[in-house]
Amino acid sequence: MIIIIRRFSFYAITSAIILLIAFVWIDMILPETIEAMNNNQIENEILNMFDLRNNAILLNDAEALGQIYNHKTRLGVWAYEHELKRAKYLHKWSEKQGVRFNSIKTVIHKVRVREREGGYRINFAATTTYIYSYINDSEKTNLFRIGTYHSMDIVPAREKWLITREWYTDPFADSLNLDEIKSVQITNFILSRNFENKSISKRQQSAVEYADKYCGAAADERYGIEYNSRYKNYNPLGGDCANFASQILFEGGKFKKNYTWNYDKEGSKAWVNAAAFKDYMLYSGRASLIAYGTYEKVYKAAFYLQPGDFVAYEKNGKVVHISVVTGWDSKGYPLVNSHNTDRYRVPWDLGWSNKDIKFWLVHVHF
Repeated sequence: MIIIIRRFSFYAITSAIILLIAFVWIDMILPETIEAMNNNQIENEILNMFDLRNNAILLNDAEALGQIYNHKTRLGVWAYEHELKRAKYLHKWSEKQGVRFNSIKTVIHKVRVREREGGYRINFAATTTYIYSYINDSEKTNLFRIGTYHSMDIVPAREKWLITREWYTDPFADSLNLDEIKSVQITNFILSRNFENKSISKRQQSAVEYADKYCGAAADERYGIEYNSRYKNYNPLGGDCANFASQILFEGGKFKKNYTWNYDKEGSKAWVNAAAFKDYMLYSGRASLIAYGTYEKVYKAAFYLQPGDFVAYEKNGKVVHISVVTGWDSKGYPLVNSHNTDRYRVPWDLGWSNKDIKFWLVHVHF
């Protein structure tokens, strides 16, 4: 019995010494102790990570991008690889488009923090603004915003924090395996465009104003980055894009509800389902088809789209998304707003460039 006690004491003392050394070492290398970090400091760390990430994307710098991720965990590696694909996609798209990104800036909202496994889990909404210009008209700048909703885990490392897990609905997810685009002809066509701003009707203008106000995390901050609370948010049930498009046409465009296209506490199928919304608008005579097909087949026809028109995105033979046209950029390239991943004045094909995706370009009869 005496021998057992002595052994226990020896192991206990040894363990205590090891733990003491570990705590001293951790205290030396942490950028802040866990207790010292408040929500404002954590928010600043996240913003700093976004600044580093956005700059790395601008420069297409894989090494700099990798410095904010924990490569010792599987989820950290996955998060890094995903962002690397996004960066490559954005550069491929910009080459096709004939544009250069001048800046990418993110602000965050609704930050919620809790301690988790030696670090923090942070949930927040992010609004990222992209500024770009065409390579043959660099004096004119264009802006679009994308809103995303994140769940991120960060852990301390030497003099900084690292992302060890990140989840969000990526607006570019359908194009991350993008094949090389044979884009010389496309690029030359877009760059050759000379655009003069067009007049639109009061109903179209009202539809655009509604779309801009209620595009969620992509909206201007003065609108509170919220959806319209009078309507159910269908994102948790598969997507809110058709619901938002219907709201734009009803609330802004002053289209009347009917038995098929209706909202009363819940939306009808034609109101909330992307494929049903597209079919209803076409078959009811409220809209007509401009063009249908792959990007190479429809990109020229897209220049006929007007504010209040919509684009339906077809993947594997099924319409999976709806976005509403809200304006044009400096070359007359149509820009769209949508829900699911929130978009404000985003080029209509950005995030939908895979060769197997087909587009329905639809003109709405205001």
